[in-house]
Amino acid sequence: MVNGMLAPGQTLVTEEGERVKVAEMFGSGGQGEVYRVHTRKGDRALKWYYPQLADARQRQILDGLIGCSWSDDRFLWPQTVVVDPDGRHPGFGYLMNVRPDRFHDLPALFRREPELAATTQRTLIMAALHTVEAYRALHGKGIAYRDINWGNIFFDPRTGDVLVCDNDNAVFEGEDAGVTGTMDFMAPELVRGDHGGRPGIQTDLHSLAVLLFLLLMNHHPLEGALALRIRCMDEKARKKLYGTDPVFLYDPGDARNRPVPEEQQTVVATWNALPPLLRDLFVQTFTDGLRHPARRVREGQWRDALSEVLDTICLCASCGRQNLTEPEGPAPRCWGCGNRVDLPPRLQLTTGTATSRSRPRSLRLGPQARMYVHHLAVEAERHDFTAVVAEVTEHPRQRGRFGITNRSADRWTARRADGSVHEVDPGRTVALSTGLQLEFGGGAEAVVRD
Repeated sequence: MVNGMLAPGQTLVTEEGERVKVAEMFGSGGQGEVYRVHTRKGDRALKWYYPQLADARQRQILDGLIGCSWSDDRFLWPQTVVVDPDGRHPGFGYLMNVRPDRFHDLPALFRREPELAATTQRTLIMAALHTVEAYRALHGKGIAYRDINWGNIFFDPRTGDVLVCDNDNAVFEGEDAGVTGTMDFMAPELVRGDHGGRPGIQTDLHSLAVLLFLLLMNHHPLEGALALRIRCMDEKARKKLYGTDPVFLYDPGDARNRPVPEEQQTVVATWNALPPLLRDLFVQTFTDGLRHPARRVREGQWRDALSEVLDTICLCASCGRQNLTEPEGPAPRCWGCGNRVDLPPRLQLTTGTATSRSRPRSLRLGPQARMYVHHLAVEAERHDFTAVVAEVTEHPRQRGRFGITNRSADRWTARRADGSVHEVDPGRTVALSTGLQLEFGGGAEAVVRD
């Protein structure tokens, strides 16, 4: 045995009868140890439970999750149970895919580690959006994660892609399980231990909002002046802060827990830079939602708001920093230099048919802005930022003159404000001008507005 319960070279067997060989140990956590193992289909990760936790209930949970046969690439989902055929190591573990090196944990972002220094406002919003969509998919299958926290989400700082780990504690809604969550992410009714309170999709919504606030604000939503007054952050103090007397930093009706500017400058600055569209959702979920679980913001609301903000990110002409704006909102002052941000024209887009029409959405047409396949769907299940259908490009010989280039495989129809009409073939560009109308096919059309 080397540095763990299992030894390199040891042979285990899956419930299908395949023999796998243990390699090095990746690390350990509260429930067990994780190893690399060699299988016929390539390397996998093995989570091996500590003996006292490898009980019948955990095995039942695993069997249920594996029985889903879910293959969503945003989750390191349990694939098969593994045991020691020789019986030297009682208990069991399970196989899952190995986490690719491009994914980093969120604490590394908050620690400002050098490899994440290039993370931008855009990739943070994309990571938040992907996180919301991942949990929306999980909840759509009737499964509650029950322990959403910043240690279970990994993200790619270049693309904003996310990976959800530690899925072996998820259960189908209504089922019992031992894990109730991590206290600073838990819903107040769970922290208090209310009669009838149990982890589920509604409590997941609180944990998800805490995670989003941490991701975008780099701060916990309930840790303001009240937290700074606590001399000893013991369990009693934590229960009061997160359960018996939780107060949102920016609760409009209760100012007791406002951030202390001298010591909590980051959250003050980031909150002021956040578009009202997102601020309003945080206020809802951390005021009414703290007291009434049914009023917590749903995944679809977060998805729509994050998507709208992502589409309207603008660069400051003075310092080049990315600024979050709103589709119909005024030009903000840059969070970096304080100058007013010049808003580029916007593309107002509608999709669908006469019987199923989307509400208009706006895309700011700054340099290199892009439109994707998901923009052409009435309601996309998942945002895909690899399928580009249009891109703002600069004229090769006339600096400062921009157009929209057709990156799709379909021909568009363009109608100018003067009434002229012409076709835009794939690879061709139409000059940007106010009033320009574009028809993309399939009922998707747009108009350029100031």
